[in-house]
Amino acid sequence: MGPLTQGQVESMPISSFVNGQCIYSSGERAGQAYRVEFGAVRVYRVLANGRRQILAFHFGGNWFGLQNEDLHRSNAEAIGVTGVKSVSLHEDPLIWQGLLPAVLENFLSAQEHQLVIGRQSAVERVAAFLLEMSDRSGHSYRLELSMPRVDVADYLGLTIETVSRSLTKLKNKRIINLLGARGIEILEYRALQNLCL
Repeated sequence: MGPLTQGQVESMPISSFVNGQCIYSSGERAGQAYRVEFGAVRVYRVLANGRRQILAFHFGGNWFGLQNEDLHRSNAEAIGVTGVKSVSLHEDPLIWQGLLPAVLENFLSAQEHQLVIGRQSAVERVAAFLLEMSDRSGHSYRLELSMPRVDVADYLGLTIETVSRSLTKLKNKRIINLLGARGIEILEYRALQNLCL
């Protein structure tokens, strides 16, 4: 089969998932790589204290589930109606060559996430999250978050109330505008960046 080509990816069937449906679970046999075609995916672990820690969000075109171990160490779930393609990593070792850019991108995203949740204040974490979402949507200043606030809280290691308070603080400082339940308009991009320095 050789390295994965765009044509091969295009010819793969799409599996559809509804909101909250499991794509894979921790402890299941690994060996597939997945690509989001539409919708979004959250990858998370359940900590010893029962809390959920979201490790990553994946959107259209993102690969996930890339690991060189026999068993999954995390869970992946659909956010909203989501379409996913998958490829076996065992059929041909050369497939990894085509997925190398995705592996590196996921590694860099994981590093960035560690920096975000290492920030001291909740407002700094929320500001960094909004900048990340803006960056991932082509530096858009108007965002429609695909995930609910409880997911944002579990991604940032905060409570949902703290996320809501932080968004309200940013709104009151006229750095952002809130547009409904999930809509965000960034009014002062530089001010948002300055919070993350």
